[in-house]
This record gives sequence, C-alpha cells and structure tokens, in this order.
Amino acid sequence: MFDLGWTEMLVIGIVALIVIGPKDLPVLFRTIGQFVGKAKGMAREFSRAMNDAADDAGVKDMAKGLKAATNPVNSAMDGVKNAAADLGKFDPDSETGKLSAERAEQTRKIQAATARAAADRKMREAQEAQEKAAALEAAATPEQKSDT
Repeated sequence: MFDLGWTEMLVIGIVALIVIGPKDLPVLFRTIGQFVGKAKGMAREFSRAMNDAADDAGVKDMAKGLKAATNPVNSAMDGVKNAAADLGKFDPDSETGKLSAERAEQTRKIQAATARAAADRKMREAQEAQEKAAALEAAATPEQKSDT
C-alpha cells in the first residue's frame, strides 16, 4: 500500500519503541491496527457499493456485449459449447435415449469389426511375407546358400 519493505518497517518500529516507550507501544499498535481495519472495511464497502451501482446501471451487460463484439469468434464458440453441452442431456427412457443407446451399440460393433479386419489383414500380410521369404530362400542357388 505505502510500498514499505521490511527494513523500513523495522526502522519505524525501533523509532516508535524509543519515542513512545515499551509500555505504550502495544496500545499504539492495536489502535493503528483498528484504524487500518476500519479503513479497509470502508474501502471494501465503497467498492461493493460501486459494483452494485454498476450492476444496476447495466455496465456488466454492456461490457459483456462489447467483449462479444470485439471477439465474435469466441462468443460464437461459447454458444456452440453451450449447445453441445445440452446435447448429452436427455432422458435414457425417451426415444432419443433409446436411439442413442442403439447407436452406441452399433458404434461398438463397427469398431470391433474394424479391429478384427485390421488384425486379419496384418496376419495375412505377415503370412504372405513369410511365404515370399521362403520362396526367395528356395530360389537361391546352392552357391549363394554356402556364401551366407
């Protein structure tokens, strides 16, 4: 607040101890603490009153509108995010819920079939590669086999 460091506060404390005396120093610090507390409370109350007045005047809505006008992409994305969040909220017993469950089951079946087909293709490619390697080894001349 007043940009006082520890060294400055230490010097002030030592001077206060010498000038005021050790007997009255706690009373002074308590009085200063109460004053600072009251000042902070008044500042907080003033700030709250100003914010309430700004809310009553519609400043928050105007600021939100200005923010949306300066960055229309983000405001459009907020709308899309809100709409997407609402998409997942439906009753499981409704027709939409039943259709969603049915589609999820079909998706799972399609993923399983795709994974199975990919594994079969990899096995077939590995088998073809082994057959090709065996054919190349069989086609190699006896001289080439003895060299290796």
